[in-house]
Amino acid sequence: MNSLVNRFSTTGYAAELRKAKEVLGEDDEGSDAMWGSQAGFGTLAKGVPTFSVPAVADPASFLRLHTDDHADPSCRIKIKHGTTTLAFRFQGGVIVAVDSRATAGSYVASGTVKKVIEINPYLLGTMAGGAADCQYWETYLGIQCRMHELRNRERISVAAASKYLSNLVYSYKGMGLSMGTMICGWDKTGPQVFYVDSDGTRLKGDLFSVGSGSTFAYGVLDQGYRWDLTDEEAQELGRRSIYAAGHRDAFSGNTINLYHVKEDGWKFIGNYDVSKMHYDGPNGNDGYGYDLRVAGRSSANPPAPAAADIAVEA
Repeated sequence: MNSLVNRFSTTGYAAELRKAKEVLGEDDEGSDAMWGSQAGFGTLAKGVPTFSVPAVADPASFLRLHTDDHADPSCRIKIKHGTTTLAFRFQGGVIVAVDSRATAGSYVASGTVKKVIEINPYLLGTMAGGAADCQYWETYLGIQCRMHELRNRERISVAAASKYLSNLVYSYKGMGLSMGTMICGWDKTGPQVFYVDSDGTRLKGDLFSVGSGSTFAYGVLDQGYRWDLTDEEAQELGRRSIYAAGHRDAFSGNTINLYHVKEDGWKFIGNYDVSKMHYDGPNGNDGYGYDLRVAGRSSANPPAPAAADIAVEA
């Protein structure tokens, strides 16, 4: 029935598409890709972008039926996401550290994903969950932050930016969005970190980690975090935390991207290979792996007894 309506309707997207094809002499079998947003057709829409949803009575129930592998292990689509992202604030600003591995189930789809979205020179967003969802909506957030700046002649606050994103994704709740992000930056109130997810949850805090490797990252963060860290200590804590997740979590790894947000904006500190960190460390001579930490301390190669111990035994 829907196909008949679309075919013979005189208004709406389908009719406009058909008219455009008739003008240029395209047949109905041609690709619709060129008539999408790439060709500017999407600019005809007004206001917030709209998306096509499955032609079913309840799209949310339809998605749960086909993707909920917890309730139905034999479901058709098993969505598995893996990543490690973290952000924490301290006296010197905000440290943002992420890995670069993208997975599709047990398949490593890419090892060079940029999981930090540069919203503006003072705001960063992290990416965990569905890569497309995070990339699209955080880029869209960047547009809205710039519009706010033009309207009000001042930068948007971190709280306002995170609230805008929270309201935006909440309007799509139950539609299948998969996002877990931190919005980080420096505004009039100082360094700020907010966690926002696709359910609309918005939390303010000092330290967050999101992703399948977050449990490993939290172990290192909780042990080393304090407010009065120096810049070097904070950057090293971020590196070590992502390394721990990349070393232990199968869905995290490849490289570490490290950012530092200060009062004058964010700065990219560097990209570090997880394997190189294990053997060599960031300076080439202090690896994070066990070999350097247990050198000369195993039962097969015990350390020589100290002179004081020899004297006591004698």
